[in-house]
Amino acid sequence: MNKAYGMWCLRNKCGATSSAAAAAIELTVPALKSRARLTWSLRDREDGCRIYFSKTIWRMAYTFVLLALVSLPAFAQQRPLITEDVVTVKPGAVRFEAGFDLLQDKDYPVSGLNGDLARLGVVSLTFGLASNVEVEAGGVIQNYLNINRRFRPSAVPLQLSRANSTRDTGDFYLATKIKLRGESRRAPGLGFRFGVELPNSNQSRGIGLNQTNFFAAALVAKSLGKVRVIGNLGLGIISSPIDASGNISPFTQNDVALFGLAGAYEINRRLTLVGEVNGRYSARKSAPLGTESDGAARLGARIRAGGLTWDVAGIRGLYPRSESGGVTFGVTYEVGLFRPAK
Repeated sequence: MNKAYGMWCLRNKCGATSSAAAAAIELTVPALKSRARLTWSLRDREDGCRIYFSKTIWRMAYTFVLLALVSLPAFAQQRPLITEDVVTVKPGAVRFEAGFDLLQDKDYPVSGLNGDLARLGVVSLTFGLASNVEVEAGGVIQNYLNINRRFRPSAVPLQLSRANSTRDTGDFYLATKIKLRGESRRAPGLGFRFGVELPNSNQSRGIGLNQTNFFAAALVAKSLGKVRVIGNLGLGIISSPIDASGNISPFTQNDVALFGLAGAYEINRRLTLVGEVNGRYSARKSAPLGTESDGAARLGARIRAGGLTWDVAGIRGLYPRSESGGVTFGVTYEVGLFRPAK
């Protein structure tokens, strides 16, 4: 009896203990599950917040960059056109232009050379001195001529780099442009530009004339919606070391008419299509060598990207001595550098 009773008591105690343990486990497991769910929920919320803020930051950065690119200021641009606009560079700003030209089948009457010309480093610096005045300096750093043929004997002694090619520094220029009247709703803007071309080239290289030339032109421009029309008409006094007969004459010059008609169509803030006809016209039937009628038509585009304005255009000559064709490519950058004196 005692032994059986002891076994019964032990079983009852073990059962009670097991029941209590089971009850404790049943109470603990939900609590642990709830705590785990809470922990994972907090972690999910934290990760979600991180992802949200990360996306928000990237969206803000993307929006900022997009607005910065879209809202680039519309500076007055020249390249790839030669025809001058009435608009001047802003006071205290400097516009830098650089590019290169590739011209085919170009004649040089003084040296009698014909060839393909590469103009490397076609540069210019324009300074805005006032709201209506700018000063510009520019030129070609290096000209390379690949000689195709000689269509006449040279009128000057030549010192070519090679038998089938030559190179030389281009003539640089200094010019001033004045905006006389701003554009109104009905009337166009008016301006005036004058300057001088300096004798930096060497005539013995067969490309440049090494002469001092003067030019002046009246400017007119009008915007019609997205289209801008520009016109130039002026006078050029071009010197030549050779007269029309091919004789050396240091006091020979020719007065020519300068002309230019250009148009620009702004497709959007990034892309603008441009075109022009620009050159000089000599009324003399027998003009001094190197001062004959010359000019070209250009058709191309400007593209704004990365804070710069890129340009490209095709070229087609207008006169017998002009190039048969070619292409030009360049870039423009404008920045405020100084405060003009008042």
